Amino acid sequence: MATEATEKNKNVVITKTAREKLVHARAGAISLPKIAGMAFGNGGVDSSGTVIPPEDTQETLYNEIYRKPITSLSFPETTVCRYVCTLTEAELAGYEISEIGLYDEEDDIVCMKTFTRKGKDDDVEQTYTLDDIF
Repeated sequence: MATEATEKNKNVVITKTAREKLVHARAGAISLPKIAGMAFGNGGVDSSGTVIPPEDTQETLYNEIYRKPITSLSFPETTVCRYVCTLTEAELAGYEISEIGLYDEEDDIVCMKTFTRKGKDDDVEQTYTLDDIF
């Protein structure tokens, strides 16, 4: 897994755990577990609201509060998989989400992104998208 080095993706990291799994799978030592869902958290900013960049050695979000299976995926380019997860009106209502992560079938966080707080009201759906770019 890799991400484009763009301003848009500056707070996205592929975890060391994911890279270890990938290199072992490419060598035939293991089968790579597929992405199962998206984790949501509210710890991606400090007390003043400044975004905290994730570290590739992290094994968890800063403060995970919810997990949900992927709603859909697509391949907008031949080397990109776009994962989408939509929170219903009731899910995480009243929370301020500031971090998301992809987790695999072994429940390991393999990619995470931090961003400014996004308030979640109880009368709207929110959709989160994370691209896996090679």
